[in-house]
Amino acid sequence: MARGFAIRPMPGFTFIAILCFFMLYLPVSILVIYAFNGAQSIAVWGGFSLRWFRTAMVDTDVRDAALRSFEIAAVAAFVATTCATMAAIATTRTTPYRGLTFKYAFINQPLMVPEIVTAVALLIVFSRIKVWTGYSGLGYLMAAHTAFCIPFAYLPIRARLENMDLTLESAAADLYATPWKTFQRITLPLLWPGVIAGFMLAFVISLDDVVITEFVKSGGQDTLPTYMLGQLRRSFTPAMNAISTVFLVISVVIVTIFFFISRKKD
Repeated sequence: MARGFAIRPMPGFTFIAILCFFMLYLPVSILVIYAFNGAQSIAVWGGFSLRWFRTAMVDTDVRDAALRSFEIAAVAAFVATTCATMAAIATTRTTPYRGLTFKYAFINQPLMVPEIVTAVALLIVFSRIKVWTGYSGLGYLMAAHTAFCIPFAYLPIRARLENMDLTLESAAADLYATPWKTFQRITLPLLWPGVIAGFMLAFVISLDDVVITEFVKSGGQDTLPTYMLGQLRRSFTPAMNAISTVFLVISVVIVTIFFFISRKKD
C-alpha cells in the first residue's frame, strides 16, 4: 500500500520553518518592544514606559484618523459583505451554465489586478465625478474600499455555501416555502458564520489599506495608515511604534476571531 506524502519528516523542514518564522516576526517583535521604549530615540533603549501610547492617545490628529479609518472600514465591510453574500448565493445556488466561470473571475478581479492599477483607475473616475458633482466627502473612500473588499468577503461566504447540505433548503421548498422565506429561516442561519468571517476579513483589509486610500482621498481625509505614512516621511518617533502596536493587536484579534469562526462546523 502506497504511503501518503508528508512534508514534516523531510530533512531540514523544521529548520527552514523556524528560520522563516524568525525572519517574518523578528522585525514585528522589535517594533512592539520599542513601542514601550521610554527614550526619544528609536534605536536606544531608555527603559520600559507607556509614554508613547499616552502621546498617541492625546494626539487629536491620531484620534481623528483612527475614527475615520474605523468608520470607512465598517461601512465598506458591511456593504461589501452584503454584495458578496448576494453574489455567492447567485453563483452557488444554481446549475452550472456557460459564463459562470467568467463571473467567478470577474468577482475576484480585484485580487488579480495590482492594487496600484485599481487605485489609478479609481482616481481617474472619481476625479471626473468630483468635477461634475462638486462632492468631495468620504463617500469616495467608502466606495473604493467596498469595491476592493468584495472578493475578500466573497471567498469565505462562497466556501461556506459550497459546504452546506442542501437537504434542509430542499425540504423547505417541498413544504412550499418561498425562496425568501427559505433564505431567511434556513440558509442565512447556516451561512451566518461565513458572513461574519467575510465581514471581519473585509474590515481588516479596509482598515490597513494604504495604496487605494492614498490615491482616492481628498485633503483632510487621512486614515490611520496614510497618517502614519505621512509622519514617517517627516520624522519617525516611537509614537509610530505605539500606534503600529495597537493596530497590530486589533488586526490579530479580528483575524483570530475570523479563524475560529471560519473553522466552526455544524
